[in-house]
Parts: sequence; C-alpha cells; structure tokens
Amino acid sequence: MRKLTQAFLAIFVAASMGTQAQADEPVVTLKVHHFLPAHSVTQADLLKPWAENITRESNGRIQFQFYPSMQLGGTPPQLIDQARDGVADIVWTLPGYTAGRFPLISVFEQPFIGRSAEATSQAMWSFIEKHGQKEFEGVRLLATHTTDGALIHTAKKPIKKMGDFRGMKIRAANRTSTKLISILGGTPVAMPVPQVPESLSKGVVDGAILPWDVVPALKLHELVKYHTEMAPNQPLLMQTVMVLAMNPAAYDRLPDDLKKILDDNTGLTLSKQAGQLFDTKVIENGHALAKKQNNEIYVLPEDEQQKWMKAAARLDQDWIKEVESKGYPNGQALLDDARQLLDQYGANLSR
Repeated sequence: MRKLTQAFLAIFVAASMGTQAQADEPVVTLKVHHFLPAHSVTQADLLKPWAENITRESNGRIQFQFYPSMQLGGTPPQLIDQARDGVADIVWTLPGYTAGRFPLISVFEQPFIGRSAEATSQAMWSFIEKHGQKEFEGVRLLATHTTDGALIHTAKKPIKKMGDFRGMKIRAANRTSTKLISILGGTPVAMPVPQVPESLSKGVVDGAILPWDVVPALKLHELVKYHTEMAPNQPLLMQTVMVLAMNPAAYDRLPDDLKKILDDNTGLTLSKQAGQLFDTKVIENGHALAKKQNNEIYVLPEDEQQKWMKAAARLDQDWIKEVESKGYPNGQALLDDARQLLDQYGANLSR
C-alpha cells in the first residue's frame, strides 16, 4: 500500500511539474502593423482570424497586438523596411508603394494576367519561391495575395466600350495603370487612394480604377453611379499585390514548436485563404453596396474585352524590359512561368 501511495505521489508531482513548466513558458507577443483601419476586411476578416487561430493552437503562447492605420508611425511605403528593421514584427503592405523595388512580383499586376485572387495569390507565392527571394531579402514572407480584380467606377456615364474612355479623366494607381488608361483612350490622373473621394466629388476625375475591396472604406458607391466589370470567366482588368512579411529576428527568437505552428499557418495555405476571401466576401459586399445605392453594374461583353486585351498586350514587353534592366535574364521566360503557374492554380480552384 505504501508503494502504491508513493507511485501515485510521483505521478502527481510529475504532472504538477509539467503544468508548472507549461505555465512558465514565455508568451511571445508579435506587433502587427498596417495602413488600413481596424474595421477593414484585411484586419477583421483575414489577419485577426488568422492570429486567433495561431493563439489557440499555441495554447496562448503566441499573442498578437495589432497597430492599424500606421499607429507605429511612418508611412505605408516604409512598412516593408519596418519589418526588416524590427520596428514591427509583422507588416501587411503593398510592394507597389515603392515603385521599381519589386519588379518581379509586379508581373502579377500586369493587365489581364489573372482570373481570380485565389489562383493569383498561390501562383505568386510559388513564383517568389522560385525566382523572387532576392527581392525580399531582409524579411521573411508569410503570405502573398492580391485584391479582387480592379474595375472601372464612373460618376456620370458608364464605360461600355473602349471609345467611352475618350475625354474621361480616370484615376490611376501606378505606372502600369497609367499606361493602360492611355492605351484605352482615357486621360490618367495619378493619385493615392485616400484622395479619390474628394477628387470625384470635385470633378478632378470622372472615374477610378479600383477593386471592390476599397469601395466600403471610401464610400465610393455613394460618389459614382456606374461600375464596369470584366466579362465572366475572363482575365481581370488588374489586381493589386499584397504581402504579409515578418522580421527574421522575431521569427528566429521563437522556440521550434512555435515556429512550426507559425509555419503551418502561413505560406501557400494562408495565401490561398486570403485569395478566397477577396474572391467571395469582398466582391459580394461591393455588389450589395452598389445595388443598395441603385447603381448600375455593367459586365463587359467578351468580344469587347478582347479588344481591350489586344490593345494592352504591348505592356508585357514593358515589363520584360524593366526586369531585364534590373539584372534578371530572360524576362520572357519569367513571364511565361508566371502564366504557367496561374494556369496551374486556376485549374484547381476551391469553388
């Protein structure tokens, strides 16, 4: 009986020590910085559920503190360097904010290259693994994804054919969209997203090329009457590239078991999940807001879209020349590989 009591006591002590050891394990809090408000789709529907899942799987040992709307200071173009320098542990940002710095990944912002955010987001992750590590030296990528496809929002008249661009001042986001608007016959006006509402209300621009993603935050549906989408099952007008990146030292400080939890919830898996969100909920929300406002959503006929695509095809050569000028050999082969990856992931969509 005494031996049995000693055995139970030994088990109890061992269990207690294990519980104490777990309780004594340090909690890691990761600072997440981005430029959108806390109620944005990106934080509320993508980053927050992702973080909560990791906290749950780690039994609370990994926590996240969000700093939306640039609360840690700086400007959106500085976010990627904030991850590199350790100002933030994790950032969500647009590589396109720093023109010319990420030429390879910008292939996925070419006009009419992608057909869905889900496929493009995964293709981008695989493309960077093969070709783009140099572009992201100094940070650890956790995910790559794109917005839903950009469409054309106009205030006074719809755009239903290429000729409708004539005389229209259209907001452009970057060099590629500036060239595209000119090719299609419009007058591009470059400006950051926050300036779009005032510019529309004052007539500085007649419309803007933007995804449904930003419509709620800008209340764009209240400032325009027409939304022109691309033809069903055809390439999207444009997409915007986003990345989730981590400070390498912050990752290296994690114990191996926590690294595994983070690894299991990032990479291709998280990229796919992000793309699915933008393909579904984001577009559905945009449609609902436009319809509530009694706006017209015009879907471009396939034959008309083919005309736009033929006119814009020359922009591929511009991208090839740019990446080759940055020291990457054979830009055409890189473009072909990007398209092959898009086809590969596009053939296996989840819906």
